[in-house]
Parts: sequence; C-alpha cells; structure tokens
Amino acid sequence: MIALVNTSAPVRAAFWMAGAMISFTAMAVGGRSLSGHLDTFEIMMYRSFVGIVLVIGFAYRAGTLGQVRTNRFRLHTIRNIFHFVGQNLWFYALALIPLSQLFAFEFTTPLWVAALAPFVLGEKWTITRLLTVVTGFVGILIVARPDTSHMSLALLAAALCAIGFAGTVLTTKLLSATESVTCILFWLVLLQALFGVVCAAIDKNITPLTINTFPWVLLVGVCGLLAHFCVTNALALAPATVVSPLEFLRLPLVSAVGYAFYGEPLLLSVFIGAAIILAANVLNIRAEAKSQQVLR
Repeated sequence: MIALVNTSAPVRAAFWMAGAMISFTAMAVGGRSLSGHLDTFEIMMYRSFVGIVLVIGFAYRAGTLGQVRTNRFRLHTIRNIFHFVGQNLWFYALALIPLSQLFAFEFTTPLWVAALAPFVLGEKWTITRLLTVVTGFVGILIVARPDTSHMSLALLAAALCAIGFAGTVLTTKLLSATESVTCILFWLVLLQALFGVVCAAIDKNITPLTINTFPWVLLVGVCGLLAHFCVTNALALAPATVVSPLEFLRLPLVSAVGYAFYGEPLLLSVFIGAAIILAANVLNIRAEAKSQQVLR
C-alpha cells in the first residue's frame, strides 16, 4: 500500500479527486441501470433512504448528531428543492443522452453560480465574471449543438440541472456560515426522501425494490455521498485552481465507460465545448482568488 503521509497536498488532492471521479461515474452507471425500472422520483426516494442510514450512522459515530438544528429550516428547504429538481433532471437526462454530454453540461454549474451570486449573495458584477459566463455559454452551445427545429427535452433537462445544482451551491454557502456539515447533510437526505415519497406516490404506484434493483440503488446512494466527500477533502488540501482542472478528467473517464458499456460515440464537439467551459471556470476561480488576496 502506498503511504500518502509524506506526499504533497496537491498529490493527495489528486487522489481524492480520483475517488470522486470513480464515484460520480459509478453513480451514473447505477442511475442508467435503474432508469428502465424506476422513475426519477423513485430513484431519489430510495437513494435518500440509503443516505439517511449513512449520514445518521457516521454522525452518531463521530458524535455530531447534536449539531442538527432547525434554526434555518426554511433555507434548508429551499436548498433541497433546488437539489431535488436538479438531481431529477440529471437522472432524466442520464437515460437519454450520452454520459459525456451530460457531464459536460454539469461542468457549467460554477458558471451559473457566478452568474447568480450577485442576485443571491449580493456580490458585485465584474468584467471577468461577465466574460466567464459568456465564454461558458459558448461552450454550452458547442456541447449541445442545438437544433432550432427540434429541441431535445433531454438536452434541456441536462442544461437546467446545472442551474438547480448552482442554486444548491449558493444556498449551501449561506447555510455554511452558521450550520455544520452534519446538519446540512442530515436535512439533505431527510428532505430529499420526503420529496421523493410525495412525488413518487402521486401516481399511487411506487415500484418496490427487487433483488435486481437494490444493488444499483445502494451503489447510487453510497457513491453520491462518497463523491461529494472526496471533492470536499480535495478542496481542503488544494486550492480550487488545482482541483477544478482535475474535474475535467471525469469527462474522458465517463466517455470511455459510455463507449465500452453503452456503445456511445466519442464526440469531439463535447470535448471541445467542455474544454471551453473548463477554461471559463478556471478564469473565474483565478479572478476570485485574486480578489480575495486584495481584500486581505
């Protein structure tokens, strides 16, 4: 076993990001495998049940259950509405478009955060922020290759899921000023489970788990939490300017999986568009880092 104690922080961050990439890809495979058996609401419901067990179990072991509070319950609810909508759109698109295309759209989340932050967090517009948003939009057009005569609902869902995730990020920033990670994750899994049960029961027909679907639900639930845990650890070890380019490696990995398991084509336009989106993200991160140094 390779010891990581003496390795540099960026190298350890890279290992954590490798774990995140594998987890995100495994979650996509699990979600794709469930798409023919469960609807998106059912996937979210069962995934959240797994999450409840994991979060409560780890919080109990760490002695942090006492950090769960209801002080900002309204904001927790708003955060989880954004996340629930975004994740359902993600699972819907997952079954209908190539994995590489979906992940490329997901890369636009930080750009939507930059675009919406002035309205939610009261941050100021800057020329750099405007430039990154415009550049990212160009990347989106290249990835989507929109046909004005026929707009795919799956592509629209993939684009909109990033806005849902951006809303999650912005509300998490507001919550993190006063709430612990345990508190945020607890309300995440609990409210997502509640939303999932309500939406899945609308048609009065909730599909029960079977011996074939349970392992995939378990994979989606575990890998979903594990992926975010890995990214959080990576960001704790290295700045976002280092971690963000590493996220781009998710694209060739998921493209290889899509090609090998589902016969999906390797689209050059997706890689070009994703590279432009990545460049916009890095430009925005560097600008934010410089502004923080000036404030100090």
